Amino acid sequence: MVHIITDSAADLQPQEYEKLGVTSIPLRVAFGDAEYQENVDLDKDQFYELLLSGGEFPKTSQAAPAVLEGIFEGVKARGEEAVYITLSSSLSGTYQTACMVRDDVEHPGCHVFDGKNATGGQRMLVEYACRLRDEGRDAAGIIAGLESIRDRIELYACVNTLEYLHKGGRISHAVYTLGSLAQIKPIISVDVEGKVTLPGKAMGMRKGMDMLCKRLTARKPDGDHPLYVMYTNNRSVAETLAQRLEAQGWGKIPAERIIPVGAAIGAHVGPDACGIVYVGE
Repeated sequence: MVHIITDSAADLQPQEYEKLGVTSIPLRVAFGDAEYQENVDLDKDQFYELLLSGGEFPKTSQAAPAVLEGIFEGVKARGEEAVYITLSSSLSGTYQTACMVRDDVEHPGCHVFDGKNATGGQRMLVEYACRLRDEGRDAAGIIAGLESIRDRIELYACVNTLEYLHKGGRISHAVYTLGSLAQIKPIISVDVEGKVTLPGKAMGMRKGMDMLCKRLTARKPDGDHPLYVMYTNNRSVAETLAQRLEAQGWGKIPAERIIPVGAAIGAHVGPDACGIVYVGE
């Protein structure tokens, strides 16, 4: 069997990783001098409580290389294969570190795949890898399958506040000030290079949600893969978006496909954000 590995930026819940048989390596999240491991001693609700408390801006970082080394060494000792799907190399050094660890372990069965995505997009890659594993694919076959959908993943979100994009250095102080006064809600995306971009803006969340819905018309979803609605700390915003999608003919979004966003992206978009992610045709 091929072992599927990812990091906590994939934003599945701990019980979901366990059900899928996926090993998740926790990212580290620091608020000042206090450091946590995501999904170990810091869940998503606790993260947003700290984020909204008005303290220091959080910093996320990859796990110590020794954690992955131990996992790869175990795979090597058993003579098995593994595929590690990482957070985008454009957003973190996780992929580069994993490649160095793989080379040090010197086991041809250990593979590292740059997800070029985060949160729901990375989740889709992990779930598809598990699907291919359960169909009996070897590591090479799983990677080929992942490559076939990676560039077709569409991830768009509407951000309710400019504050965290400003704190994270994504926008200037002038843009933050003027945009906040005008109630501008930026639309963010993850492009095929795995970089966070700002492809649009809306005057208010209602129009922002309309822009997200229009993305499905611009590139229709591949029915062989799920459509997810994402949110940061406020599920009701995502439920409103799901209702708008249903009203526009995209079907009812099941409760289990309304998913929370964790620290890797949540630190930069802040509260009350919502989004969609799917594989395009």
